[in-house]
Amino acid sequence: MLDFTLVSDFIPFLLQAALVTLELSIVSIILGLLLGLVAALMKISKVRPLVWIADFYIWVIRGTPMLVQLFLVYFGLPQVGIELGPFTAGVIALGINSGAYIAEIYRGGMLSVPKGQTEAAQSLGMSYATIMKRIILPQAIRVSIPALGNQAISMLKDSSLASLVTVSELMMVSQRFAATNYAFIEFYITAALLYLFLTTIFSFILKKIEFRLSVSDH
Repeated sequence: MLDFTLVSDFIPFLLQAALVTLELSIVSIILGLLLGLVAALMKISKVRPLVWIADFYIWVIRGTPMLVQLFLVYFGLPQVGIELGPFTAGVIALGINSGAYIAEIYRGGMLSVPKGQTEAAQSLGMSYATIMKRIILPQAIRVSIPALGNQAISMLKDSSLASLVTVSELMMVSQRFAATNYAFIEFYITAALLYLFLTTIFSFILKKIEFRLSVSDH
């Protein structure tokens, strides 16, 4: 028989772990957005070495498991003298991973902007940086919002992998309490519900953002 009363005493600890999960996800997403933007700009650049670097980064990250990347950052870097705490290592690995996918999202958004707008801006004497800042990026980001939202939700769920490098996030804490209380189903269902709650909040916020952007277009 399932006994969810076993979970009730640990709810405060699970909620605290959920906040760590949320913090880990948000910081990783911010890092991924920044890395993705840089990689996307490099990828559409006319400077071939920059394109090659961006292509290599995206190829490597998208072609290898996130778990391997996480282990390389946390367990591998100390071998070359770089030691990172579990949370920092988790943020870096998750951010680098999401950045590769976000780069392709940004690039798709940038390519969706009609070339005529860029040509018109150039005819007015605008610099490349000004065109990118005032014309291309605003439109590209607006178009990319749904895909970026999906990536953010995926990152929230994938943050559970950080439990494998001892980050005290929701999954790790749930595993610990499940093992000590021999109530695996109860704690894992509770963890799943908390993840579901967090992803629902993310989805709600993203829909609000999409709605506001769609209204501003009219």
